[in-house]
Amino acid sequence: MKAVLDHVGIAVRDLQSALAFYRDALGLEVEASEEVVSQRVRAHFLPVGESSLELLEATAPDSPIAQYLEKRGPGLHHITLRVDDVAAALSQLKARGAKLIDEHPRRGAEGAWIAFVHPSSAHGVLVELKQAGAGGAGRAGEADRAGRAGEAGVAGVVQRFSPAHAGPVVHSRYTLGDLELISLHDGFFHLDGGAMFGIVPKPLWEHKAACDARNRIALAMRPLVVRGVRTMMIDAGIGDQGDAKFRDIYGVDRARNLDHTLADAGLTPDAIDIVLATHLHFDHAGGFTRLDADGRLRPRFPRARYVVRRGEWEDALHTHERNRASYLSDALLPLADAGVLEMVDDDQTIMPGVRVRRTGGHTMHHQSVWIESQGQHAVYVGDIMPTTAHLGAPWIMGIDLYPVDTLTAKKAFVKEAEERQALVFLPHDPMLAAGRIGEHNGRRQIVAQAGG
Repeated sequence: MKAVLDHVGIAVRDLQSALAFYRDALGLEVEASEEVVSQRVRAHFLPVGESSLELLEATAPDSPIAQYLEKRGPGLHHITLRVDDVAAALSQLKARGAKLIDEHPRRGAEGAWIAFVHPSSAHGVLVELKQAGAGGAGRAGEADRAGRAGEAGVAGVVQRFSPAHAGPVVHSRYTLGDLELISLHDGFFHLDGGAMFGIVPKPLWEHKAACDARNRIALAMRPLVVRGVRTMMIDAGIGDQGDAKFRDIYGVDRARNLDHTLADAGLTPDAIDIVLATHLHFDHAGGFTRLDADGRLRPRFPRARYVVRRGEWEDALHTHERNRASYLSDALLPLADAGVLEMVDDDQTIMPGVRVRRTGGHTMHHQSVWIESQGQHAVYVGDIMPTTAHLGAPWIMGIDLYPVDTLTAKKAFVKEAEERQALVFLPHDPMLAAGRIGEHNGRRQIVAQAGG
C-alpha cells in the first residue's frame, strides 16, 4: 500500500491568530472557506504544494470540534491519505490488527471512496483513507460522514470539497475601491441535476456536482450587499416562502439563513436602502417579503425601495406553463401594495457605482449587476452562470427560457470579466462566493477569492 498526503486538518481555537501564522507569517494563501452546518464547523483551506492545510473552527460550543478543543486543545485533528485501493488498504490494516471506524469503503466527495482508521491504531491520530473515483455523495455525504465519525467517538471531520460540492454559509467581506461588498447566505435548496445542466449529459456534470437519490444537486443562495452612498441588497434568497410540500420538493435547508448572516455582518433589515432584483424567481425574490405577526405578507426590508425590471415584473405576474413553477407571484404583490416598487426599463445606474445590464437568456428580462469603484470591477452575474460548473459555454440550464441568448450573453460576459479582472459573485455555487476568471494550465477557470 502506497499512501500520499491529501490534506491535514488542524483544530483552531483562535482563527485570526492561526491565520496570522499560516497565512501572514508563512505566506500561504487561503484558497476557500466553507461551513458544514450539521457539524457546526467552519473550514479554511490553504494549499501547500500538492496537499493542503485545513483550519477547523467551531461555530457552536457543542460542536464536535469545540468538544475536541475542550478536551485536547488546538492542534492536529486528522490527516487524509490518498491510496490507490482503499478496500485493499483496509484489508491490509485489518490483517495487521488495526482498529477501523469503517470496515468497508463508502462514497465521499469528488467521487472518492473513503474510510476512517481509529486513532487508537494510529498513535492518537485520526486517519482518513481516500481513493479517487467517479460519482459522489457531495456535500450532504460529507456532513453524514462527519456525523458518523463523531458518533464513533471521534470529533467530527470536515473534508475538503470541490467547488461544486460545498460552501461557506457565513458572510464574506470584500473591498472594491470605495465600496464594501458583503456576500451573504440564505441557506441551500436542491434542483434536478438534468434541469441545471440542460444538454450536458449526466456522466459529465455528475463529476462537478454530485446528486442525491432524487437526482437533485445542492445549490446555495447568496445575496450580495453593496455598501456605498447607500446600502443595497442584490436578491434576497428564498426567505420563508413555500409550504411543506414545496420545501420537500426543493430540499430547502435554511438552518443558517439570511437573518443569521445579516446579523453576523452587523446589519439589520432596516439598514437596507435599496433591494435590487436580477430576476424574480422564488430562490432570488422569495425573501423580498415575509409574514408579519398577523400572518400577512409585508416587505422584508421596511425602509427599502425595490428595484425591478418592468418586463420581469409583468412576466412574474402573468405566467404560463413553462415558467409558472419558478415564480411565487403572491409573495411579490405586497411590494406593489406597499408602494415600495420601482420599475426600470433600461440598463442604468441604480446607485453610484452600481449599474444593471440586461442579459436575457434565463428569463427574457434577466439582468446582471456590474459594480465599479476606483477602476476596480465586480459583477453579480445572476443565473446566466449560477455556479462554477456553468463557466463553459454549453453548460446552460435546461430551465433557461432562451438558452441561445444565455450562450451569447455568457460568452460576452466571460470575455469582459476576464479583461477587467472583475470579481465575480456567483448566486448559487455551494462552495464559492466569489472568484476571478482566468486561464490556468491552458484552461479557463474561476479562481476563488477569499473575503475577510
